[in-house]
Amino acid sequence: MIIVRKAERKDCKRLLELIKELAVYEKAPDEVTVALEHFEESGFGEKPVWWAFVAEEINDTDKNKNILGFALYYIRYSTWKGQRMYLEDLVVTEAARGKGIGKLLFHALIAEAKEKNFSGIAWQVLNWNEPAINFYKKYNTIFDPEWINCSIPV
Repeated sequence: MIIVRKAERKDCKRLLELIKELAVYEKAPDEVTVALEHFEESGFGEKPVWWAFVAEEINDTDKNKNILGFALYYIRYSTWKGQRMYLEDLVVTEAARGKGIGKLLFHALIAEAKEKNFSGIAWQVLNWNEPAINFYKKYNTIFDPEWINCSIPV
């Protein structure tokens, strides 16, 4: 059985494992540099800056629990649209893909965005990630070819 619930501090170690798995998939295994303590504090400290849902498999026979995926977001402010949910990562471990877990997580995000009166949900997807692009197309996603992503290290 799969349940979706809000992430808790105790989940952070597993979430970081999944983030590293995603980095390998995205051909950037050395790019994950965040420390577990910083990750935990950023999500569960006095002033959290991110929130997440986890998809957890519960084995009825021995009550084992295993997080198979997560969706992590933060609040972004648009001067044109107001508060928006920014989906930083939606990750399902490779062995569990194709079982509807991403859909469960995405629906939890949509419900959360509606509940919090956000004006929408925004995210990025790599242009070569066809499985993800095809998943998002099911939701009438608007793919924006105009904007170029920018960042600077500080």
